[in-house]
Amino acid sequence: MTKELVVEKDTQKIVDNSSFALKVENLSKIYDSAAGRVVALDKVSFAIKKGEFVSVVGPSGSGKSTVLNMIGALDRPTSGKIYIDGIDIFSLNDSEIATMRNSRIGFIFQSFNLINRTTVQKNVKLPGLIAGMSNAEANSRSLKILEALGIADKKNQKPVNLSGGQQQRVAIARSLINNPTIILADEPTGNLDTKTGDDVFDMLKMLSHKFKRTIVMVTHNPELAESTDRSILLRDGRIEKDAIN
Repeated sequence: MTKELVVEKDTQKIVDNSSFALKVENLSKIYDSAAGRVVALDKVSFAIKKGEFVSVVGPSGSGKSTVLNMIGALDRPTSGKIYIDGIDIFSLNDSEIATMRNSRIGFIFQSFNLINRTTVQKNVKLPGLIAGMSNAEANSRSLKILEALGIADKKNQKPVNLSGGQQQRVAIARSLINNPTIILADEPTGNLDTKTGDDVFDMLKMLSHKFKRTIVMVTHNPELAESTDRSILLRDGRIEKDAIN
């Protein structure tokens, strides 16, 4: 599979993406269960500019993880649209969505989700190899990213032997390997002590402000949320507040 996403020339799939990395339009997600109908998201709409660092906050059950899963194309909405780089992602077929997810979206998880049986560098370069990057290019690019994040000396170690903060740096490095349009961070400091969490957060801010990375971060930490460019407060599946910090 090549690194470039191939999309049919259908103008209905493309919108103007000159200033926005992400557009969410009337996004809804409804689950039917034995307990009844659950509305996880109810016509949520927002747009995020390229290079913007946005936090998504709200109480448990507010829809934070649901909206992040939709943006990451890990789940399909009941209705509504999501555009990344101007592409209507859910108008694509499954193969195209998989390519979009790997090449244009970087993921950072609370639990790191690293492969402990292999090395740090192999963890970082794996998405690049999946995207069709040559082994030589993946080696070169992963090493440069690890150097930029201050953990190149750990490249041959296994993640399980690293501290929590170091593991999260590896996860950040992995999210950058394919030069994604957007980075999705799901409680990236949730498993870290306060100081280490602050260090990881400062790294994300640096990626956004210095390198113009677009970041959407779900967090329960109000202090971190207030330190992002903008905060979106969800409650009961709806946007209660969308504010510039």
